[in-house]
Amino acid sequence: MYPVLNKLPNKSDSKPLPVVIIGNGPSGICLSYLLSGYIPYFKRGTVHPHPILQRKLEETPEISIVDQDLEYLSEGLEGRSQSPLALLFDTLLRPDTDFGGTAESVLTWEHEANRAIPHLVLGRNPPGGAWHFIEGSMITLSQGEWMGLPDLHFIDWMRKKRRSLRNNRATAEDIAQYYQHYVAKKGLQKNFSCGTVVTSVRKVSPDVNSSYAQQNPKNSVSFWDFPEKEKEDDQTGSRNLFQVDGFIKNINGGHQPFSIYAKKVVLATGTYDSPTKLGVNGEDLPFVYHKLSALEEAVKNKRVGMTSDPILIVGAGLTAADAVLFAHHCNIPVIHAFRRRVNDPGLIFNQLPKMMYPEYHKVHQMMKEQSAAHSGPYEYYISLPEHHVLSFRENKKCVFQDKSGHQKVFNISMAFVLIGSNPNLSFLPNNGIDLAVDIEQPVNSKRNPIDVDPFTYECVQEKGLYAVGPLAGDNFVRFVQGGALAVASSLLKEANKNPP
Repeated sequence: MYPVLNKLPNKSDSKPLPVVIIGNGPSGICLSYLLSGYIPYFKRGTVHPHPILQRKLEETPEISIVDQDLEYLSEGLEGRSQSPLALLFDTLLRPDTDFGGTAESVLTWEHEANRAIPHLVLGRNPPGGAWHFIEGSMITLSQGEWMGLPDLHFIDWMRKKRRSLRNNRATAEDIAQYYQHYVAKKGLQKNFSCGTVVTSVRKVSPDVNSSYAQQNPKNSVSFWDFPEKEKEDDQTGSRNLFQVDGFIKNINGGHQPFSIYAKKVVLATGTYDSPTKLGVNGEDLPFVYHKLSALEEAVKNKRVGMTSDPILIVGAGLTAADAVLFAHHCNIPVIHAFRRRVNDPGLIFNQLPKMMYPEYHKVHQMMKEQSAAHSGPYEYYISLPEHHVLSFRENKKCVFQDKSGHQKVFNISMAFVLIGSNPNLSFLPNNGIDLAVDIEQPVNSKRNPIDVDPFTYECVQEKGLYAVGPLAGDNFVRFVQGGALAVASSLLKEANKNPP
């Protein structure tokens, strides 16, 4: 069980919360663990395969990792992430995993309850975030061990559950259950409020009356800044607070509002909320969907089958590939359209090792061998490489344009546009665009993440506000944990400088 509304503090309470974390996926869970007083130290007697890092770790082993100079420790590390702290924390937890090694973590964890920072984690679903949305039988792209959180090996949990990995990978259902178990096992439940929807986060000042707090932020020169008089009164910004508003979903379907103050807010909502759209005519017709779960539901309800007109799957990423595999397994006819060439080096299938990802390479093979122009060995499947969707028609016809500019029309039963997703930051002023690297474009985890300090993950444009995980450009579970380390280190160092 997790806390509900009556356990949430209200803004009328005298003391604001030190930290509110919005999002209860892997990023939020990992940060909650660190803020709960679980402090990592270098485990004496262990040897890290990176000799320079080993030397640095041996310099001050009595000082916890969160209290050390993380920029110094991470200097010179290389790997599959652009974030220095993502690489640092990952290599401390999994020292040589990229080279197929199995070296144990060089960290040991101490529970120092006196260092815990009170915090609240708000999430729409049970702990695990978007993993509860993903069809349970889907296999993770990352290796199973890379999905684990600090100080509780995912593989060990799987063994206790008497489950096994497939090609070293796990199902989405396993991952979601592991994250729930982690929160319970580590005693973090008291920090989590699930079934919670945040509708607004904005800066307020405790010294101004309530009428100011109700102002429309668009009336200000900046979405976040205070009037000049208040800036003069508070040069450091230390007295400014964030007001977090939202509601709790009740069991009976009702909503109960809440409003709380926080000194710091951490954005950890991920990017699963808003599917990317094509932006073409007819995309809002009732037979056009943007989530894989809609295909699973249609198969279960027998809305499509072997004798249906083909379903259309648009996209050349892993979600689209999952949809092709699912439909192929159910003998449902598929038209698969995508904009890239099948041998484009940017295509994800051209970057995955065949031995580890045989099912995705099967899809890639289908994409190459069975186009509309050439028949192939795969029944019920047609590939349309380098094709754009021009429009959907009410009579369930889809109009395409190929690379030569020729138009084609196909009859379809349903369409599934699976071309990625974007974060839903509607609870932030201006949808969070002011916080992005490019403030002219919406926040996007791959092309335009929130602009954060690489060693604290504090938003460059807004002090006291932090962003972790995909919002900050870290898109794999093994690497989102570096952002949690950065935030925890920043907050713990600040707490030491300003003891209560």
